[in-house]
Amino acid sequence: MTVWDDLIGQGPVIEQLTAAARDADAFVTAVAARAAGGPAGLPGGAGGGGAAPAQAGSRMTHAWLFTGPPGSGRATAARAFAAALQCLSPDRALGGVPGCGFCDGCHTTMVGTHADVETVATDQLSIGVKDTRDLVRRSSLSPANGRWQVIVLTDADRLTEGAANVLLKAVEEPAPRTVWLLCAPSVEDALPTIRSRCRHLNLGTPPVDAVAEALVRRDGIEPAAAATAARVTQGNIDRARRLATDERARERRAAVLRLPLQLGDIGGCLKAAQMLVDSATEDAKQVAEDVDAKETEEMRAALGAAAGTGGRMPRGTAGAMKELADRQKRRSTRTQRDTLDLALTDLAGFYRDVLAVQFGTSVPIANDDIRDAVHRVAGSARPENTLRRIEAVLACREALDTNVAPLLAVEAMTMALRAG
Repeated sequence: MTVWDDLIGQGPVIEQLTAAARDADAFVTAVAARAAGGPAGLPGGAGGGGAAPAQAGSRMTHAWLFTGPPGSGRATAARAFAAALQCLSPDRALGGVPGCGFCDGCHTTMVGTHADVETVATDQLSIGVKDTRDLVRRSSLSPANGRWQVIVLTDADRLTEGAANVLLKAVEEPAPRTVWLLCAPSVEDALPTIRSRCRHLNLGTPPVDAVAEALVRRDGIEPAAAATAARVTQGNIDRARRLATDERARERRAAVLRLPLQLGDIGGCLKAAQMLVDSATEDAKQVAEDVDAKETEEMRAALGAAAGTGGRMPRGTAGAMKELADRQKRRSTRTQRDTLDLALTDLAGFYRDVLAVQFGTSVPIANDDIRDAVHRVAGSARPENTLRRIEAVLACREALDTNVAPLLAVEAMTMALRAG
């Protein structure tokens, strides 16, 4: 298996990245052979003291922006590319594809222990200036093993404005052997000044059949269950895997898809909204139970909490404990929002199926397992009503992104769904 095997349905992207990795390997090999002279520039225009915008084609450059819808595999692509840049396989010199998957460079990158690969995936609502400055300092270091210093930022869309401006300086004037790999849902999620200095790779939603095959091959999912999970998630590999392996996820989806049939009166709307928010809150609580207690105990031990003192902390540690509590609270908020967003995505998919039935299209419906409910709703309204309902779901997602109280946003949505 190579590092590219987990990147499902992205053949053209893999071709571009392997070609770039070959150029990167040729550059490192040439520098090592010369072993003298001034600082050499990156292939594709990036130099030791400055950087040029990414050029067309597949040559290597110093900064990349991976975009694509949720589940397309943008972070997977960035990680695989990082491994290919660190690949040490002797087959490279014989024309082999960088990213063999078994050498020390590939293996340590994929498991997250490579000394020259820093991967940042936040569980917070945003990435601030302090954390970004730490990354920029890391990016200025020379590679420990003589190849590349790679920074993978899987949530570049969560950079605050100040943090993005800090990052801009590093991307404008990168260190000679540093590569930035930024991931975001779309190019609009990155500052124009940053994206203009990156080569852009857009990943599409993987084909449903390819996702189902991957679930069978990699996760051992029974073929029928894999096909169902891939179909109802419309090719979102991460959601499909979770749905196929997590009974609680299937139960939550079933509850969400019953909601359109429970909006007969105002009481039903309010009850349905409360159910969605309670489910998201329970998810956040589960994460807290699994992670927060362990984090807190580790922090207390690190700060020197003495045994037999009733849990009393040393002087001067209250600030660190408060910072940890604040971070855990922000993570809980993000978990709740992410769970709600998944529910709203399922709901939008339901009404998309309703619209397909109303127009009599040949497009297969995703939620074939609840076909009767789809047809029932389709027969009780007109297409314009369904479009307004889809708009209400999307408006709720936007409201949550702007920090509207979750219950208020969801109640407004359920009332709009009832009104049609």
